[in-house]
Amino acid sequence: MTLTTAPRFYKPVLTEPPPGPTTMNVQPRTPTVTPVVQLNVGGAVYTTSVDTLTKLPDSKLAEMFSRSCKDAEGRFFLDRPGTYFGPILDYLRSEQLPTQHIPEVYREAQFYEIRPLVKLLEDTPQIFGEQVARKQFLLRVRGYRENLELMVRLARAEAMAARSSNVLVCVVRTDEDAAHCTDTLRILEENKRSVIKFGPWKAAPEIADLLDCVVMDIAAQGYQVSCRPCSERAVRGKAVNYFYTFLFTWW
Repeated sequence: MTLTTAPRFYKPVLTEPPPGPTTMNVQPRTPTVTPVVQLNVGGAVYTTSVDTLTKLPDSKLAEMFSRSCKDAEGRFFLDRPGTYFGPILDYLRSEQLPTQHIPEVYREAQFYEIRPLVKLLEDTPQIFGEQVARKQFLLRVRGYRENLELMVRLARAEAMAARSSNVLVCVVRTDEDAAHCTDTLRILEENKRSVIKFGPWKAAPEIADLLDCVVMDIAAQGYQVSCRPCSERAVRGKAVNYFYTFLFTWW
């Protein structure tokens, strides 16, 4: 008789599964809240967010905000004119371009180094005409800025106890124009009469255009100035087309 051994049964070893999402201690995320700040820009108060002010981290505005002081009310203080800061914020918030006071906003955008806004404003007619057309022309008129400063100095020197001052200017566009003025300039020099000479230049604008630029740039400094053809006796013949008197009125 043969005996058979009964099979052995092994009890399986049960292992606990790794903790799943339902067993882990998950902390809910707290939504990020952008701080709201108040700015005092030269006395004008603006409310905005930190994200808006630091939207362009390489800008001077972001740098100024990170190290600006605070006023007595606890507002961040920027020592700049506040009138045109609003359009700067509007652009940073929604890329909205200003429609008024373009030159002033352009100047502030340059100061704060908001480069995308500066580039967009340079495409507007106002800034394009000033930066590309007029300034490029004046760069071709040798000594233009120095002559403006000399005109102002001469006018102020003659202003003692006077209501107005006259400054004599000679403007020549070409070498041929300059030849017509040689004798007159010599006579005026012999008479110790000061004359400011502009030109010649190689560009399309005419003498009248340069005269407009001189009046515009001197008036931009706060002076009341006007221009008229010269009536001095020493200026004769064809030279009368190139000599002008600038009148500075003081009161």
